[in-house]
Amino acid sequence: MNFWVIFSKNWGKILGGVVGLIVALMVLNYGWKTLLVFAFIALGVFIGWRLDADENFRHFIERLFSYREDH
Repeated sequence: MNFWVIFSKNWGKILGGVVGLIVALMVLNYGWKTLLVFAFIALGVFIGWRLDADENFRHFIERLFSYREDH
């Protein structure tokens, strides 16, 4: 099989493996605080993704901090 065919069918797995390897090497070299940095990056990406999906920032904040009575 051609390399590009394998890559195009499994690009998510390959990218996930490479990112996992990079994170593991950074944790080994710089310590567990690296995971905190990655957690904040992931949180920022999630908030940015939600803001892209919702056009109104105020609506996003209200939903984030709203009280749900279904508990």
